[in-house]
Amino acid sequence: MTDDTWGRVCDELQKSVGQNNFTTWIAPLELINLEDGIVSFRAPTKFMRDWVSRNFAEPILSELRRAGVSAERVDISVPLRQVANGAKPAAKPAAMPVKPRKPARAESEPLPGAPLDARFTFDSFVVGKPNELAHAAAKRVAEGGPVTFNPLFLYGGVGLGKTHLMHAIAHELQVQRPDLRVLYLSAEQFMYRFIQALRDKQIMDFKEMFRSIDVLMVDDVQFIAGKESTQEEFFHTFNALVDQGKQIVISADRAPGEIKDLEERIKSRLSCGLVVDLHPTDYELRLGILQTKTDAYRTEYPDLQIAPGVLEFIAHRISSNVRILEGALTRLFAYASLIGREITMDLAQECLKDQLRQSERKVTVEEIQRKVAEHYNVRLSDLVGPKRLRAIARPRQVAMFLAKSLTTRSLPDIGRRFGGRDHTTIMHGIRKIEELRATDSQLAEDIELLRRLLES
Repeated sequence: MTDDTWGRVCDELQKSVGQNNFTTWIAPLELINLEDGIVSFRAPTKFMRDWVSRNFAEPILSELRRAGVSAERVDISVPLRQVANGAKPAAKPAAMPVKPRKPARAESEPLPGAPLDARFTFDSFVVGKPNELAHAAAKRVAEGGPVTFNPLFLYGGVGLGKTHLMHAIAHELQVQRPDLRVLYLSAEQFMYRFIQALRDKQIMDFKEMFRSIDVLMVDDVQFIAGKESTQEEFFHTFNALVDQGKQIVISADRAPGEIKDLEERIKSRLSCGLVVDLHPTDYELRLGILQTKTDAYRTEYPDLQIAPGVLEFIAHRISSNVRILEGALTRLFAYASLIGREITMDLAQECLKDQLRQSERKVTVEEIQRKVAEHYNVRLSDLVGPKRLRAIARPRQVAMFLAKSLTTRSLPDIGRRFGGRDHTTIMHGIRKIEELRATDSQLAEDIELLRRLLES
């Protein structure tokens, strides 16, 4: 069997078993020979040999036959070596040496473990004040050289960019340091592999595989909290890699010390490197993300027009989650393309009304009153009190306008929170501000600034 034949078989296997399965289980195999209908391979570990024999021998055999190879059986062996008393195994064979036409770990090829999303690169990551430290730290790790902090621990809420940065590090390492063994996976996958190794009595192979990694990346580590055996193994894996000077990158939805049911020794270990909080997005960052996505969509929808102010409107109104923000833009472009209309403010409100309603930040009237009082340097008691001085009346009307714009409170309800005023008084104040902000640029800027502060 020629190298080109095996190369074509590998291309087909990637399609039939999936990129992740191919990279994790088939790519590390070393093709030895074809003799008497037996195709011989060498696997780096017994665990891998057994797994491939059980799960992928038939797909390999089928693709070989489809390529015209007279194969009857797949035989997988492991190198002869001693794995005792913690001794290191012999150097592993290079992955797929018989397929030189495809470079090891090509940029588009996912790493073992979880598949990488090709969209999640540093080039597509929009940097702003809430995430600039996390981005800088991730870039530093992605260079593949010595790093003064280990581990790098990224944490923050859903949709703030943790997973994006993890994938970006892995993608960059594939390019900058293809010689490194990089493993990216979720904490759930780590736990699954550990449990499977226990069940199959292959725990030494499990330990060997994880301790031979150069860069270990574990996403959503909070999921191992409360899992005693998994935590124990994670702790020992962590220590072994750090002692060897290997880099670890971890993500979670909260800081190490705030993860409930996580062992104290693990919290301590996770806190000993650089712990970085990805803060909620601000308006400028959300607008930057929308502009970047819009530029990308122009190649797919070259004739689609978007009216001024639409992106700003979406950035204001959808503030909780970048995934929801990007999803809203995708939906808007698809909707406008299908009905053949320009993306106007009315179209955006019509298309995104359910998402706008769900993403609406629950701003309270009381919070608005406090912010307005601070901004205009007036007492809160005067703002809601009976005084009619212009220096107080105008900020009061601004607060009424924002209460109507940013909350779902009715006019009578807002009136009760402004010292028991009648709803007609509230309506008059709102209309007055609507008229003035069209001609008074300073007032318009004040309202815009207050809106950003309240929605951020």
